[in-house]
Amino acid sequence: MTQTSENVTWLTQEAYNKLKDELEYLTGPARTEIAAKIAAAREEGDLRENGGYHAAKEEQGKQELRVRQLTQLLENAKVGTPPATDGEVAPGMVVTIAFDGDEDDTLTFLLASREYASSDIETYSPQSPLGSGVMGHKVGEDAEYELPNGKKASVTILKAEPYSG
Repeated sequence: MTQTSENVTWLTQEAYNKLKDELEYLTGPARTEIAAKIAAAREEGDLRENGGYHAAKEEQGKQELRVRQLTQLLENAKVGTPPATDGEVAPGMVVTIAFDGDEDDTLTFLLASREYASSDIETYSPQSPLGSGVMGHKVGEDAEYELPNGKKASVTILKAEPYSG
């Protein structure tokens, strides 16, 4: 679970360990593997027309971007339970909404980044239209967000509780 507040990302110990293990793999064995791929492709000759070389360099770039993302995330992480909330929608919360005030047409989802998506509960990013539309609103309030066709949709926040895993 994660909850972001004032540049602090709250992580459970399990989530922190998982991300730290991924970072250690990417900065150790994965770097060695990609360097070997690049070296092998370089030995094949002309780099301008060497698809294997260019693919390996692109893979290396993506890998290094992920290393930077994980490093920044873990530097700002605090392990434990985030402070209790007052019913305000924030990352790391399970949110239940009603579309257009219709209590029969509801959706419950986890507001979190993709790293925390699971098959147990639908996950929406805080940057998604729905996620950014409900962010900061309190239980009982109405929120608006933009649909892909450019129209606005209205939802009512029914529940907002910290995700417990």
